[in-house]
Amino acid sequence: MTAEPSADQPRRPRSPGQPTDRPVEVGAGEPRTPPPDWRTGERALRLLTVATVAAVAALVTGRPWLFALAAGPAVLLALATPGRGRPHQLSVRLTTGPRRCFEGERMTARITLSHDGEIGLLDPALTPGPGVEPESLETTGPTVDLVLLVTRWGRWTLGTVDLDVYDAGGLARRTVRIDLGEVEVFPVPTRSGLTPIPVRLPERLGEHTTRQNGEGVEVVGVRPYVWGERQRRIHWPSTTRRGAVQVNQFAAERAADTVVLLDALHDFRDPVSGVSTLDETLRAAAGLTRAYLRRHDRVGLVSVGGTLRWLRAGTGDRQFYRIVESVLDVRKDLGYATPELHRLPPPALPGHAVVYVFTPLADQRILDVLSHLVDRGNPLVVVEIPTGEPQVEPDDRTGRLALRLWRADRRAMRFALQNRGIPLVRHTPGEALDLALAPLLRSRIHGRTR
Repeated sequence: MTAEPSADQPRRPRSPGQPTDRPVEVGAGEPRTPPPDWRTGERALRLLTVATVAAVAALVTGRPWLFALAAGPAVLLALATPGRGRPHQLSVRLTTGPRRCFEGERMTARITLSHDGEIGLLDPALTPGPGVEPESLETTGPTVDLVLLVTRWGRWTLGTVDLDVYDAGGLARRTVRIDLGEVEVFPVPTRSGLTPIPVRLPERLGEHTTRQNGEGVEVVGVRPYVWGERQRRIHWPSTTRRGAVQVNQFAAERAADTVVLLDALHDFRDPVSGVSTLDETLRAAAGLTRAYLRRHDRVGLVSVGGTLRWLRAGTGDRQFYRIVESVLDVRKDLGYATPELHRLPPPALPGHAVVYVFTPLADQRILDVLSHLVDRGNPLVVVEIPTGEPQVEPDDRTGRLALRLWRADRRAMRFALQNRGIPLVRHTPGEALDLALAPLLRSRIHGRTR
C-alpha cells in the first residue's frame, strides 16, 4: 500500500490571507530563463513599410515627388539610433496575495518593472491558467496590476504574463515573461450541522451522549443515593415518592472518530446543470468535516483515485486545512492520474470510527473498497452524489436502450449496498447536507461485530 509521505506530519500551512512577495530577476545574469533580445517593434515596421512602398512607387512611376513620402519615415528611423537609451538590464518584482483562498474569491498580482535606461510603452499580455478567470489588467507607469477570480477548488497554475517593453521611440521592443506561480483554492463547504454517531464511541471525553453512565449533563434516570455523592444531584420528587434519597443518573459524553472517504476515480459533469461530481464530493465532505470538528471530534481522510491519499484523524481548525490540502492534488490543472486501488492502511481507519463514503456510484471498483470497509467492522454510511442522466434523443432507439441499462446498473449498485445493510443517502447539490443525513438520526449507526 502507498500513502502520502507527509500524511502524518504535513507542512505547517499559512493563513489563507497571507500574501507572498518574491523577486524575479530577468537579465543577462539569469541562467535559466534568459530574456529575448531587442527586436523591431510594430511602429518601426510600419514606418519601414511606408518608406519602402513610397520609394518603389517613385521608381516605378517616375514621379520624384513620391520620394518625399519616403523621406519622413526614413528620417525617423535614422534619428532612432539602435541601442541609444535602451536599458541593458531589466528586472521585475512580482507581488501576489493570497496564495491560498476559497472558491469565488479574488487574488491580486502586481508586477513592477525596474530598468537602467529609458523605456516607453508597456504592453502586458496575460495567458491565464485553468481554474482562474482574469477580471482586470491595468498598467500605471512601470507597474502592472492584475485581478484574477478563482472559480473552482484545486491547485491551479495562474498562468504567465508576457510584458512587452518598448524603447523611448517605440521602434524596438523586448519581451519579459513572468510566471505567476500556483494557487491553492479551497472548496466552499456545504452547509452541514448534523453529526450522526455510531453505537460505540471511543473512551474520550466529548459532546456526544452515549448509553453508558458517566459524568455528562443529560439525565437518563435516577438511582439510590451513595454516601459521598454531591447533594445537588438529589432528585427530590423521586426521593419524596420512594421514601429514600434518590440522585440523578447522567449519561457519559464521548467524542467520535470520523473518517471521510472520497471517491475520486472519475469526475462526471451533469449534462443539464453542468455540476461536477468531484466538485460536489469535496464540498459536501468539507461541510461534514467542519461540522464534526466543531463538536471537537477527530476527523481523518482517505482519498481513492489517482494516488491513494490518507490522513490520520485529528482535531482542531488546522485539521480542516490539512484535509483539504491533502486532496488538492487530485485535480491539478484539470489533469488526472491513473487510479490506484490498494487495501486501505490500518492507521487511516481507527477502531469503531464511522466512515462516510462520498461517491457518485459510477464505478464498480468502489464496491470493492466498501466491501473491505465492511469486513473491517467500521460503521459505514454512503453518501451518493448524483451524476445526472445522459441526454438521449427521442428518436435514438439505441440510446434509449443504453439509458435503460445505465439505470439498471445504478439500481444494482444501490441494491448491493442495501443488501449488506449499508445506509445509503442521496445528497442533492446546492442543498444543505443535513437534509440527507437527517434520517440517520433515528438510530445510531451500526457496524459489523468482529
